Amino acid sequence: MGDFLANVYPWTKALHIISVVTWMAGIFYLPRLFVYHAEQVTSGSDTDVLFQTMERKLLRLIMNPAMIATWIFGLALVFTPGIVSWGEVWPWTKAGAVLAMTWFHHWLGYRRKDFVAGTNTRTGRTYRMMNEVPTVLLVLIVFSVVLKF
Repeated sequence: MGDFLANVYPWTKALHIISVVTWMAGIFYLPRLFVYHAEQVTSGSDTDVLFQTMERKLLRLIMNPAMIATWIFGLALVFTPGIVSWGEVWPWTKAGAVLAMTWFHHWLGYRRKDFVAGTNTRTGRTYRMMNEVPTVLLVLIVFSVVLKF
């Protein structure tokens, strides 16, 4: 298996990067939709239904598949011989940040369900603040991988 992963390493790395970029695009956009949904939309209105449709499709058709692909290709990279040295700090900081990003993804999924149920109690300000979480995590992930601290 190690030989196979080593042979397809460039493909795995490229697909991992594409998956991450796609996932991050969604993870940056969905909280922004929530800001406008919370601040400018009346529950039960036609606009509410429109926002729910956009949020559902973004989460289910783009973000979920991208997150799954990110995990699959990322784990393939982890198991490729010679790529990760677990005696260093960087794989652990990256792993922690990826787990936090995954938690944030699921947190967004639960917030989408609040809008669907008409029970959202969070303000646009809350969603604006939470929109900074993936930025901090992305910086930590990129610094971990590139600087290998």
